[in-house]
Amino acid sequence: MRTVFVFPDMTQAAVVELLDRMSPGQDAPWLVDGCLYAELTGGDELYSDWEPEAVRDLTRACGRLPYWAVQVDVSGRVDGTAEVRRLISALLVDGGVAIDDYSDHPWTAADIADEVVADGLRFFDFRAHHERTRSARAGIGTDHQAG
Repeated sequence: MRTVFVFPDMTQAAVVELLDRMSPGQDAPWLVDGCLYAELTGGDELYSDWEPEAVRDLTRACGRLPYWAVQVDVSGRVDGTAEVRRLISALLVDGGVAIDDYSDHPWTAADIADEVVADGLRFFDFRAHHERTRSARAGIGTDHQAG
């Protein structure tokens, strides 16, 4: 399961209304496009496993530390890129940011649409992240010459 946290500039009620429209007959968690599980989350546990730098970057991007988010879990059985982009675009229509599992960069809707690269990755760039991780484990790109 891959995860994206979305911090939209809209009320929780507006988010619920949007998710209800996108997933008629669903409830928390909403199943969106058959592969995304979306639900509201918040409280002390929201940032419990975040790195301090990621919390600092999010706070800077939002102007404050948000007290709630939409957590979107993406099934590992599907690519999910198009579905994630569609949902995140709808959630960020009035502003806000999203943070994926692959970088701590707070992505705006414009960043995502323009395919901005931050730290060598685009939004929800699990393929490049996997390749980077695989290469690092294999020692590719490192100097292992005997001296």
